[in-house]
Amino acid sequence: MLAALTGLGLSTAAGLNAYIPLLVVGVLANLTDAVRLPDGYGWLSNWGVLAVIAVLLAAEMVLDKVPAVDSVNDAIQTVVRPASGGVVFSATSAAAELDRSTWMTEHPWAGWLLGIVLALAVHALKAVSRPAINAGTAGVGAPVASTVEDAGSLGMSLVAVFAPLLVVVALVPLVLFGWWAVRKARRIRARRRQRAAPPPSGHPAER
Repeated sequence: MLAALTGLGLSTAAGLNAYIPLLVVGVLANLTDAVRLPDGYGWLSNWGVLAVIAVLLAAEMVLDKVPAVDSVNDAIQTVVRPASGGVVFSATSAAAELDRSTWMTEHPWAGWLLGIVLALAVHALKAVSRPAINAGTAGVGAPVASTVEDAGSLGMSLVAVFAPLLVVVALVPLVLFGWWAVRKARRIRARRRQRAAPPPSGHPAER
């Protein structure tokens, strides 16, 4: 149970920002006993690798706050975020040790698959919501939304490692946000279709 919740939280965080959960897991693996990386994932705690991830994170945090550029960035991250979700789901063994669950360790492909699917789902909601936010705020909302997403990714990563039972509670705001984003995107598409539709026939010709 705890192993699944930890993986769920970290993969969700990766869907919001690919690099934050990777950094959290790598740094904690180096500095604490909260995360113990299984065999084959030692590279994630390498300080050189973490430095590269930190540089990518800095670039991501800048690009994601610029209207229009954020959508291009989201398109690029369609591959990166799910891959990150797969890594962090399968690389964390701390919760598995707490609940004595070895199934994920014995079936590493399952962790990868679940992490990829979860991160991709969250990424899709983020990618759909950003154009709606930009259109509704004339681009002003982009840096605000991006900052909230970054904070949410960091918070979710820490909760997933240190208090996995709270992951379910932390997911509630994300679900509500996703529901709002989908509705907003549908309304924007409906308005665009109405504007693009030809005027109804039968009107008297203009003189």
